[in-house]
Amino acid sequence: MLHLGFVSAILADYDLNGVLKFASEHSFRCVELMCWPADNADARRYAGVTHLNVDKLNVEQVHALTRQYGISISGLGYYPNPLDPDPEKAEFYREHIRKIIRAAARLGIPVVNTFIGRNPSLSVAENLKLVAQHWPAIVKEAEENNVRIGIENCPMWFTDDEWPGGKNLATTPAIWDRLFEIIPSRVLGLNYDPSHLVWQMMDEVRPIYDYRDRLHHIHLKDVKVYRDKLNRVGIMANPLEYHSPKLPGLGDVRWRDFFAALTDVRYRGPVCIEVEDKAYEGSPEDVQNAILTARNYLSQFLVL
Repeated sequence: MLHLGFVSAILADYDLNGVLKFASEHSFRCVELMCWPADNADARRYAGVTHLNVDKLNVEQVHALTRQYGISISGLGYYPNPLDPDPEKAEFYREHIRKIIRAAARLGIPVVNTFIGRNPSLSVAENLKLVAQHWPAIVKEAEENNVRIGIENCPMWFTDDEWPGGKNLATTPAIWDRLFEIIPSRVLGLNYDPSHLVWQMMDEVRPIYDYRDRLHHIHLKDVKVYRDKLNRVGIMANPLEYHSPKLPGLGDVRWRDFFAALTDVRYRGPVCIEVEDKAYEGSPEDVQNAILTARNYLSQFLVL
């Protein structure tokens, strides 16, 4: 019913074979594969990982590996800023998204996950104009290739260079509604991560009901809001001053209510663990333990 997987970015030192082998050996059913350009220079945490090089795609090899290990690819992931204020960078990012869409179609993978992007210095209204200018062509490409686009709802405001608006516009239900008005195609939907609503002081469960027809992919990540820190710096501070990403079960996401909502709306599809917990970054063993600890906690809600 629900297909448990993980986001491959956490296994940055593994090749494709290693990622799928790890998934198979530890009772996962799927993996979201990272598809950053092989020669990219993005040094942001969990960015720049390439487990599938779409510029040198070997369809037969990928299919052979997924058959060998019995693991499906839930989606292809690439998370740049397609509305970057530098027009050359923005166009490069958008073109690579289009390449990934075409690769997904060749591989029979249903979803490409990414960010809508944002110019951090512009208002929401001004950024919505950029969406209307640049995103219809990407969505058309997805429609023509029968591939859906899952927009993750992370604000991408964690470092000073992302101030003041962050680098991803699609952060709240109010903004999602505007995006879906501008681009009504059902191809465009959400790669929904509940943790980002928690630290924005919002209900992380309600959107599952309200956007049941736009849930193209699910990320499973938790978050801990440190109330003592929040009471000192307030919600206008850099968000990492008062919260931290955690493994599922170690933070404030209401996972029982979350999975109840997914079953209520009859969601059928991938739910992928996204590991960004700094407490599990000390060694390769820590990374593996992070994935398996999250798996063990989540196993109470689904069949492995």
